[in-house]
Amino acid sequence: MRIIDVICSAGRTGFFFDDQRAIKKGAKHDGFTYVGEPVTEGFKKIRQAGESISVMLILEDGQIAYGDCAAVQYSGAGGRDPLFLAEDFIPVIEKEIAPKLIGREVTRFKELAEEIDSMEVNGKRLHTAIRYGVTQAILDAVSKVRKLTMAEVIKEEYNIKGEMKRVPIFTQSGDDRYNNVDKMIIKGADVLPHGLINNVDEKLGRNGELLKEYVAWLRDRIKHLRAEEGYTPILHIDVYGTIGIAFNNDTQKMAEYLGELEKVAAPFKLRIEGPMDVENREGQLKALKELRQELKKRNIGVELVADEWCNTWEDIKLFVDEEAADMIQIKTPDLGGINNIVESILYCKKHGVGAYCGGTCNETDRSAQICTNIAIACGADQCLAKPGMGVDEGFMIVYNEMNRVITLAKARERINLKREAAITK
Repeated sequence: MRIIDVICSAGRTGFFFDDQRAIKKGAKHDGFTYVGEPVTEGFKKIRQAGESISVMLILEDGQIAYGDCAAVQYSGAGGRDPLFLAEDFIPVIEKEIAPKLIGREVTRFKELAEEIDSMEVNGKRLHTAIRYGVTQAILDAVSKVRKLTMAEVIKEEYNIKGEMKRVPIFTQSGDDRYNNVDKMIIKGADVLPHGLINNVDEKLGRNGELLKEYVAWLRDRIKHLRAEEGYTPILHIDVYGTIGIAFNNDTQKMAEYLGELEKVAAPFKLRIEGPMDVENREGQLKALKELRQELKKRNIGVELVADEWCNTWEDIKLFVDEEAADMIQIKTPDLGGINNIVESILYCKKHGVGAYCGGTCNETDRSAQICTNIAIACGADQCLAKPGMGVDEGFMIVYNEMNRVITLAKARERINLKREAAITK
């Protein structure tokens, strides 16, 4: 089956682009926006509307496969590609990528995805968001041609054994970190609440006291609202480097504080994402590794999740090899081609590191569905409810797609057995 055309349309994402550097410098809220001037190049405001591009592949039998190009909420920060605006990048897709896809056969995903992901224009690789969306469309096209779910395509092409199972879903609260937690508990989220602890004075506390209070509230709220005692979600909190800021990146003090947090969280397991951000990859790797070793020395069971400066497939391999984290957030748009998501999850699992198929609230329904297929196929340890900040649309999209794919896979096994039985007779 050949691709006969490539069509692009501009779209919106499920959240916004935020200038992380400006926020870290103390930008204050004004309603749902921020006061002050942006710091990161490309931003016109500290918060502005998220943009996406749908890439549609028209197949010769009339079917349409598509994927969505999207970039993370904090574009241009932590070593990432710059702000992704549709009007800037649709011409790039039409001029550089469409001619390479039109006329191509789409019977296999891996090789074509790797080709697009490694493309260079004027000596530079394509923006991660472009590679992300185009390879999604390729996977969808192969799925349609082969009449399989996208998860089944991945399992077959990467020779992944075992049955497809449900992956724990991690939900984000955004700034509404109380009401949204109630929704998470009612819906039975496996991992919660993210928390968006991105400001020392307002959310963490100069001595970490505000986060302690919040974790205590989380613990008690789960016990109060849960439908059954067996519901024990993991507490996963993203602190955006604020613990490092509050404790001057002192490993001993940070470890002591995390030990205190663990006691407050009990009986629930605690994960902390991005405890510090030292503004470069090597420094972040070293700081995380030292903190992890100190926690183990003190027999503290808090798990550390790598995020900032662990963006690319190469970064992920490095952080895994150096044993710098208990879990890696595979921030899906940052990896470019979705083939890298597959490789990253499998690499983490091979080396006994938690594989969190993450991403950003600033994605689309389509990118969320496709990442869910990959998470199921590869057996990720958790996947992010996305897009959006909260637990409404994103949780629904990921939860429903997961159940559809697993149900279809089981039904296919049953149908195949009936076919084999019929042939034997």
